[in-house]
Amino acid sequence: MAALARMLFIGFIVLTIIYICLSFYSRAVRRGKLEAEWDEARGPGDRESFVRAGLAEYDGSLRRKLILGVYVIPSIAVGLLIYFTNFA
Repeated sequence: MAALARMLFIGFIVLTIIYICLSFYSRAVRRGKLEAEWDEARGPGDRESFVRAGLAEYDGSLRRKLILGVYVIPSIAVGLLIYFTNFA
């Protein structure tokens, strides 16, 4: 039982690190696209306020929520692996 708890703890830490890196990367890519969009169109207002508004919209987007799959998919895979190894 202690081995399972240790595996779950280490797995959670590793998945959290992956989630944070993926979240920062996705946000940086979105920021780059917003900056390129503003540069191309020379949109109204300040560039920084345009990017800030776009990132605020991104924070509530589906793409941001899909990154949480980093926790869900490996957890289901490990659970199925344990189930099929022990009971099937």
